[in-house]
Amino acid sequence: MSWLLDHCPPDYRAYAGWRRHPIALAWVARRHIDAQLVAMRQAYRDVRVELGDHVGPEGLQQVMADLEAEGVRLLAAQRSAALLFEAFSGKRFVPRL
Repeated sequence: MSWLLDHCPPDYRAYAGWRRHPIALAWVARRHIDAQLVAMRQAYRDVRVELGDHVGPEGLQQVMADLEAEGVRLLAAQRSAALLFEAFSGKRFVPRL
């Protein structure tokens, strides 16, 4: 459960309902991660126009690489949170050989 809280704003730890009901925490964490992913994609689209004149070509490449890495991390977190939500919802997972 702390993993889900780690993917949410720190203030989310104050809500007892989410700590008592892991399915609710997984549900809200998924929504938060989804929103972060949307923001990261938009930032990647806008970075050249909005920061290009301020950070220079090398800085721009680094910022774009950082945005890409964060997007990859968020995609993994999105998938993990979705799997946790499914598990808390009672879905049974069958091992594959």
